[in-house]
Amino acid sequence: MDDNREDSLEKSAQNSKQEEEKGPDAVDRIECTGIPNGGSGSPAAVRLYKRRWLVVFLFSSYSLSNAYQWIQYGIISNIIVKFYSVEAFAVDWLSMVFMLTYIPFIFPVSWLLDKKGLRVTALLANALNCAGTWIKVASARPDLFGVTMLGQFASSLAQVFILGMPSRLASVWFGADEVSTACSIGVFGNQMGIAIGFLVPPILVPNVDDMNELAHHIRIMFYISAGVATLIFVLVVIVFQEKPEIPPTQAQVQARSISPDEYSYMASILRLLRNKPFMLLVVSYGLNVGCFYAVSTLLNRMIIEHYPNEEVNAGRIGLTIVIAGMVGSLICGIWLDKTKTYKQTTLVVYLLSLTGMLVYAFTLNLGHLWVVFITAGVLGFFMTGYLPLGFEFAVELTYPESEGTSSGLLNCSAQIFGIIFTICQGKIIDKWGTLPGNIFLCIFLLIGAVLTGFIKSDLRRQKANLQSMVHTASPTGSISSAQDYGATAYSSHWPHQS
Repeated sequence: MDDNREDSLEKSAQNSKQEEEKGPDAVDRIECTGIPNGGSGSPAAVRLYKRRWLVVFLFSSYSLSNAYQWIQYGIISNIIVKFYSVEAFAVDWLSMVFMLTYIPFIFPVSWLLDKKGLRVTALLANALNCAGTWIKVASARPDLFGVTMLGQFASSLAQVFILGMPSRLASVWFGADEVSTACSIGVFGNQMGIAIGFLVPPILVPNVDDMNELAHHIRIMFYISAGVATLIFVLVVIVFQEKPEIPPTQAQVQARSISPDEYSYMASILRLLRNKPFMLLVVSYGLNVGCFYAVSTLLNRMIIEHYPNEEVNAGRIGLTIVIAGMVGSLICGIWLDKTKTYKQTTLVVYLLSLTGMLVYAFTLNLGHLWVVFITAGVLGFFMTGYLPLGFEFAVELTYPESEGTSSGLLNCSAQIFGIIFTICQGKIIDKWGTLPGNIFLCIFLLIGAVLTGFIKSDLRRQKANLQSMVHTASPTGSISSAQDYGATAYSSHWPHQS
C-alpha cells in the first residue's frame, strides 16, 4: 500500500511538472495539494493562482496614489504657506489629517473589511481617493485653503481602507512561503507613493513669486494626481477580485471554515487587547512608524533651516529615505519567508533604525548635503523597512484573528504617535532647532526597541501550517498525534523564537 502511495505521489509530481512546462498558455494553477481536512480524512485542496500577482500589484498602485497625496503638501510646505497665506502649522495639518482621520474610522472600516471582504473595501478606497483628487483640482486658488483641506480629508478617509489591507490580501491570495514577500510588495506601493510625493511636487511647483503662475503650477500637480487616481479606479472596478476560488494555504482553509455567524468583531478586538505580546508590538510599532511620519512631515522645514532654497534637494532626500526603505522592505520580506525569524529580525531592524536616527540627527547641520543623503538613506532603509515586519509579526502573533483587525490596531497606534511626534517635534524645532527635535525622536525609538525585546514570539500561523503538513505526512492520520508532533517539530525547528 505504501508502494502504491509513493507511485501515486510520483505520478502527481510528474504531472505537475509537465503542467508547469506548458508555458504561458497553461492553466493559472501553480500548486494543488491534497491535505486531510479535519477528522474526515478527505483532502482539502490548496492552490496558487497567477492572478494573485496582478491583484497585489493593483493594490500597490492605488496605495501609491493615495500615499503620494499624504506628503505632496508637506515637502513644499514653505510654498504652500505663501500661496494660501496660512501658518506652517496649518500646512502640517494637511499631512496630519491622514493620521487624525484614521483613528476614529479604523474600527468601522476593519469591521467592513471582515464582513464585506477585499473587493468592496478596494472599491470604496478608490472612490474616495479619486474624489479627493478632483476636489483638490478645484482648490488651486489662494482663497480656497478650506477646499484643499476638504479634498485632503477625502483622500485621508481612503487611506483608512488601504493601510490594513496588505497582510489580509497576502493571506487570502498567497502561499505560506510567500506571504511576507507579498505583504512587502503591498507596503512597497505605499512607500513608492511617498517617494514620488517627495520627488515630484518640488519639480512641478517651483518657488516663484507670481501668484497666478504659482496657481498654474499647483493646478497641473493636482490634475496629474487626479488623472492617475481615475485610471487606477477604473482598473480596480474591472480587474480586482475578492478571493481565489480555492484557498492558497491550509491556514486559509481553516479560516474559511469559520462561519460568519460564529465571528464577532468586538470579541476579536477584546481578544487582541488581551494578547500581551501583540499589545507590546502595537506600542513599539506605533513609536517607530510615528517617528517616520514626523520626520517625513517636517523634512522640508529641517532641510530648509540648514540649506536655504534647497526645496528640490529636500524632496530628493525624502526620495532617498523611501527608496532605501523599499529595498529594506523587500529584503526583510524575503528574509522572513526564508527564515521565519520574526522577533529577531524585528528587533535588529529596530535597533538599526535607532542608530540611523542618531547618525542623521548629528550630521544634519554639518553643511554637506551629500552627507545628509547618505545618512537619510541609511535611516530610511531600516525605519521604512520595518513596516512590513510589524504587519507580518502581528499576523503571526494573532492568528486566526482577522489580519485587517490586527493591522488596523497597529496603524491606529502609528497615527496617534505620528500626530503627537509631529506636533511636539515641530514645536521643539521652532524653539530650539532640529537637533533637539531629532533627539526627542531617538528617545522614543530606544523605548520601542526595549519593548520589542520583551515580546514573546508565538508564531501561531506557522504552527497551523506546520501541523497541517505533519498531519499529511502522518501514516496513521491521527489528529491528536499530528498536533503533538507538530508542536514538537515547531519548537525544535525555531528554538530561539521565544
